[in-house]
Order: sequence, then structure tokens, then C-alpha cells
Amino acid sequence: MDEDNKLSRKTVLKAALAAGVVAPVALVGGPALARTTVASGKTPELTPECHDGDAPTIAQTEGPYFKPNSPERTSLVTPGTQGTRLTVSGFVFGLACQPIARALLDFWQADVNGNYDNSGYTFRGHQYTDDQGRFSLSTIVPGLYPGRTRHIHVKVQAPGKPILTTQLYFPNEPRNNTDTIFDPRLLMDVRDAGQGKEAAFDFVLNVRQTPTSTSRPTTSNPTTSNPPTSTSNPPGGTTWAAGTGYSAGVRVTYSGRGYVCLQAHTAQPGWEPPNTPALWRAE
Repeated sequence: MDEDNKLSRKTVLKAALAAGVVAPVALVGGPALARTTVASGKTPELTPECHDGDAPTIAQTEGPYFKPNSPERTSLVTPGTQGTRLTVSGFVFGLACQPIARALLDFWQADVNGNYDNSGYTFRGHQYTDDQGRFSLSTIVPGLYPGRTRHIHVKVQAPGKPILTTQLYFPNEPRNNTDTIFDPRLLMDVRDAGQGKEAAFDFVLNVRQTPTSTSRPTTSNPTTSNPPTSTSNPPGGTTWAAGTGYSAGVRVTYSGRGYVCLQAHTAQPGWEPPNTPALWRAE
């Protein structure tokens, strides 16, 4: 399979969000990189060479409203702040899919009316990831202004490494289709949470890391947490078959070609290895 035509699971999910459609269950069940494992308090197992397929988070323009020296804080709101409350959380990873501790994240955005505070530091602030690479920002859903869709600006920097400047976007926004800067690879996963909203996004920085483990993820798709034991594959691999439960690292053949499973799932008609690069990597 042409490596240039591969789509990562994250890309598939975000494309589905942008279009407002439902992604395949098998792609939703697994963790985004090590998100689920890290959130559970466990040490994340590596995905060798990031076989999840996630490339580093893309850069975007800084825009005209960035200001240095923002205050260090994880909340940009006060009790009197107007707007729909929004919590943005996630992780910062390097190229070996390991979380990056003490990574700097500097956020800035428009207020509910689409205005930036250029004289002070309202809706501006920086923070650092914790020891497990996590961050959390309390803010509001930014307002709209001419020419742009809703977005949040951010600079992300691993200690002593280059700065990534980019923007985060909201799914199902009408202006996503007309904003010339918008990129679906930067869509956050957003859901309603009471009177407000919660969003998630994991940054992948172009930072080389030394793997501390070569084991493949063992986390199963929640919908197929108990696959039939009779379907396990020997080292040489077997022929792909619909209805079979496959775990990450398993090898199969399909139409005479070998494939390696990238994430646990139960095969379904239409999910043949050549058709699902997010699930299978050609050898």
C-alpha cells in the first residue's frame, strides 16, 4: 500500500466530525495515542514508530493578535465572564508516542463577541503539562468575527525544543467550509457537558524520543473486550476473515499480501485490510 495514501485513525475520526457523520465503531474504541492509558493512571505502552499513524500536529499562522508574557494560569474565566463555558483538555506527545512533561502551552482567543484584548491579557494565558503530559484549560467558546470560523490559538513547546504555533477548531461550524485557514486535522472532539462544553485534543510534537518499551498496546476495543480465544493468530499469520477478533500486532494475509493489525477490533465485511489503513499496515 502506498504509504502516502495512508490515513491515521485520528484523521478518519476528525474527517467524520467535520462532515457530521459517525465514524466506524472500531476506530472510536481505541485510545487516541496513549490518551486512555495515561488517563487511567497507567504508564502508557509505546506504539513502535507511532504505528497509530499520527504525524506531528500541523502548524498554522500565528495571526495578528498574539502577545508575549501572558500570565501563567489554567483558567481564563471569572464568575462574571460571559459566554458558554468550555474546558479543553488533552495530552502532549512526542514522536515515540510518549507524553511530554512540562511542555509549555500558551493559549489566546477572542471573547464571546469576537474581540481580542490587545491592551491586557483577557482570554490569554500559559500553562505547563503535568508529569503525564496532561493539560486542561478552562475558557469559553470564542465568538465569531469577519472572515474566520471559531478557533483557539495556541503555541506548544517541549522543554528546549522548537515552538509549534497552531489553531484548534470546532466541529460542525458552518464557517469551517469557507474559512481559508481551517484544517480538519485540527478539529477538537467536542461534546455538551451540562450548561457548557468539553473539548479534547492531543498534540504530537516533532520531538524525537527514546522508546523505553517495544511492546505493542494491549488495550482492547471496549466493544470487543473479550474476543474469542479461538481466533488468535500464530506468528506466521492466517488469512483475514470477517467476524474474527484481532488484537494489535497480529499478522494476517489478504489477497496474498501480509498485514499487521494496528489496533484491536472485530473484523467486519468492508473492513478488509486494503480498505482500512487505520486498522491494518501493509508489510
